[in-house]
Amino acid sequence: MRKKEWLKSVYSDSTENFVSNPYPKKGEIVTFSLRMLKNDDIRHVFLRAREYGVECLHEMKSLHEEDALVYFEVNIAIRDTYFNYQFYLVTDDCIYYYAQYQITDYILGEDHDFVLLADYEAPSWVKNSVFYQIFPDRFCNGKPELNVKTGEYTYQGFSPTEEQWNIPAKNYAEGHNLDFHNGDLYGIIEKLDYLQDLGITAIYLNPIFVSPSIHKYDALDYFHIDPHLGGDEAFALLIQELHKRGMKLLLDISINHTSSSAKWFNKGAEFYPETEGAYNDKNSPYRGFYFFNDDNSYSAWFGVDTMPQLNYTSQKLRDIIYRAQNSVLKKWMLPPYGIDGWRFDVADCMARNETVDVHDEVLCEIRKELKAVNKDIYLLAEEWADCSCDLKGNRWDATMNYFGVGRALREFAGAKDLYNERNDILRSLEIPLTAQQLASRITQFLALVPGAIQLQQFNLIDSHDVLRLHKIKSVTDSSLKAALLLQFTLPGTPSVYYGDEIFIDGKDVTGDDSGCRYPFDWNWHKNKKSVEMHSFYQKLIRLRRTEKTLSDGSFCIVSAESFTIVTARFTRTEVIFTIVSRDKDKRTVNLPVRYFGLAASKVTADVFGTPVQSVVNEKDCSLVVTVPAGAGYVVKIC
Repeated sequence: MRKKEWLKSVYSDSTENFVSNPYPKKGEIVTFSLRMLKNDDIRHVFLRAREYGVECLHEMKSLHEEDALVYFEVNIAIRDTYFNYQFYLVTDDCIYYYAQYQITDYILGEDHDFVLLADYEAPSWVKNSVFYQIFPDRFCNGKPELNVKTGEYTYQGFSPTEEQWNIPAKNYAEGHNLDFHNGDLYGIIEKLDYLQDLGITAIYLNPIFVSPSIHKYDALDYFHIDPHLGGDEAFALLIQELHKRGMKLLLDISINHTSSSAKWFNKGAEFYPETEGAYNDKNSPYRGFYFFNDDNSYSAWFGVDTMPQLNYTSQKLRDIIYRAQNSVLKKWMLPPYGIDGWRFDVADCMARNETVDVHDEVLCEIRKELKAVNKDIYLLAEEWADCSCDLKGNRWDATMNYFGVGRALREFAGAKDLYNERNDILRSLEIPLTAQQLASRITQFLALVPGAIQLQQFNLIDSHDVLRLHKIKSVTDSSLKAALLLQFTLPGTPSVYYGDEIFIDGKDVTGDDSGCRYPFDWNWHKNKKSVEMHSFYQKLIRLRRTEKTLSDGSFCIVSAESFTIVTARFTRTEVIFTIVSRDKDKRTVNLPVRYFGLAASKVTADVFGTPVQSVVNEKDCSLVVTVPAGAGYVVKIC
């Protein structure tokens, strides 16, 4: 064996492949494992942890071997709710320190430790799911009689328009978020067969509460579903039909702010009597729900005066939003509804501004209250940046994984970073993301998150807030498919934004939300490119749902050079390699099969039947794969 080759093969994590129970109870004895290639260098292996704040070393024993690998194990009683640990690998001339992020020859801090969460209430269904995000107004019209009519009301100085289904969405200057294509909940029910045929197991539904806008993030009333979408009755029916099919529903809500025309606020008296609401009456029971100044000015989300921010120093507000049994969040979790998850809009801003900050307190309270109703509820937060501090087991179950997946994969595919493109200077720079940089972007985030939570991250590429990747001119079809292969094989649960599977139309205009909110084309089957992409998505979804290794397996970056990256998801009996290239030239990659305890054998096709050119390197027992420019493969070895 080459000197220190064994060091490259060292691996452990907190999945079921390396701990006896990834979801232990406090006090439970757990077996921890670490594996590496057999070698003559290792003298001792220790698991280092903190227990009640005290640093403890547990020596691990070499208890068994599997092919070329040796496994070290130790049993430890988990006494802390947050059990963080790392490994010490001792040779005659060096001590190596191994945490989630890297192996070093110097003592590491604890911010990248492996973590096991005791008594953590994980939403058990999420890691096995494939989500489909629906923007209700643009998906399907099931009952035209529910349509919003042109001129039906006035909202903030503008009136709605009833649009024909097949015309493009209007930008804000033209439509003011009042251009209704009139998709509704009955339309979603009508298309459940379509979604199941695609392979979808869960729907993420943008807000549907009473609201005059198309997006409905400006709720008038949280306690009822908008009648133009079908009202409470249609929502109950939708959930009933989903649950009959074994499907789940994740519902979007913004409890950071309401509409300025909301029942509680009622500025302008557009929908409620002028005598009601906190804006009109300083003695209103809702006055404390908002941040008012003496002159009746108020705090609003990002200064948008039509979206006044809710004030969570108010105990009454906390009761009505999430603490009381008949609160907003609990109402929709209970019969006759029974949603399976909440997605919290602008969660990073919630319960804090320049005046107060009760963000951490409120997040912990929300989790405690909702998990008491249903421990399987999925609590998903909108976050775009590093939010690992909220993913420690006591707040959110997951975030919309822009930071660890969405932003990184989009940039690797040829788009600009979602934050950088907002700045004129940064947007003007043409700096492609290399495979090495992509690998670092992925691993730096995973290194900060407990293993159990990694597996339930909400991995997306597109959403209602970003340009569709396939409509960006700098993104080729091959780089789009490369991003999708990675999305569906990285740790976490993948989400498909409605219409991506059929190459739905849209615009490539930064800052124009309408470009990613076109109505679904239900004549997609007449377009060859749409049919081909639909088939590709079906294959990806089928793979993700049928391969347990992709829902529960361990993960590592195998190699990353130039613009070609190789990742692996694996158990003790199989490994799935994802190989994607954005290179302009042909490359070869080495798959170190024996690092995974398996024997190398020639592969002629990947899991989708795509031909693969490979040879076995007898010298190091690796599989050498030739990767043409722009190619992508998913190779399974067992």
